[in-house]
Amino acid sequence: MAAAVALSRRGCPASAPNPNVGCLIVSEGRIVARGWTQPGGRPHAEAVALAAAGDTARGATAYVSLEPCAHASARGPACSDSLIAAGIARVVIAAQDPDPRTDGEGIARLQAAGVEVLFNVLPAAARAAMAPWWTRQAEGRPFVTLKLATSLDGCIAMANGASRWITGAPARAHGHLERARHQAILVGRGTLEADAPRLDVRLPGLEDRSPKKLLLTSGTAPDGWMAVASPEAVDDVDSVLVEGGAGAASAFLSADRVDRLLLYRAPILIGSGRPALGDIGLTDLAEAHGRWRLADSRLLGSDRLDVYERNRTI
Repeated sequence: MAAAVALSRRGCPASAPNPNVGCLIVSEGRIVARGWTQPGGRPHAEAVALAAAGDTARGATAYVSLEPCAHASARGPACSDSLIAAGIARVVIAAQDPDPRTDGEGIARLQAAGVEVLFNVLPAAARAAMAPWWTRQAEGRPFVTLKLATSLDGCIAMANGASRWITGAPARAHGHLERARHQAILVGRGTLEADAPRLDVRLPGLEDRSPKKLLLTSGTAPDGWMAVASPEAVDDVDSVLVEGGAGAASAFLSADRVDRLLLYRAPILIGSGRPALGDIGLTDLAEAHGRWRLADSRLLGSDRLDVYERNRTI
């Protein structure tokens, strides 16, 4: 199941508005096929895997990161029906689908056809891999990642505004990978005017995954950009990467619209530079504790990346 969940990430964000799902088909202890949701949401992961498996699907086990859909559409049959027709004997599911058109119905249909079903296997990992779609389904808003690249003393630039480059090439490449995983990327007016950022993806093979460009502003945006007046106004995409600067970062934190924080820290000290954040509405230090949990930490060259997730129970 962990492999199926990892496979599902290949479909994000291209599968939107459908969930990015991964599917592995295993027969006699061997993986015979795999699939993930294709761009635009079709074919679904199960359809891709079943097509690759052919006759070896009969009697096999399918590992799926989300409950197979139970609703047919003009774009294709229901995946639960396809699994039954292919002769799959057992289906292992990571998370139940919150979409009311399927929610439990896919599982029930499989069981009614005599297919053995095991579900809720690594559900948290599956939801994390589908976080943009899941957040849209559960909360009706985009999933927001905030990226901060700072010195050890929390600066994002020199006092004169110079910021190229605080982090090294490996960290910057990872940042481009994160761009490719989001539908939109946002900066504030100050960053636009100071840096004239391209905000594209410059990794070989992923150039076509550049996200749409959003500008946090009360005014207008230049050609090729979309103006948004506030964090709450970002609503026509499922995932947003907030990349600069301190004003935009502070606005999203103050509105409690950040779900994931990417903190890249270079082993340098700047001193009287520009801080990463301004006022985020904190009035009591006790309110700052318990809001973030460390999800990942790694070295990227000489820089450290810490990934934090918002603890929504607080």
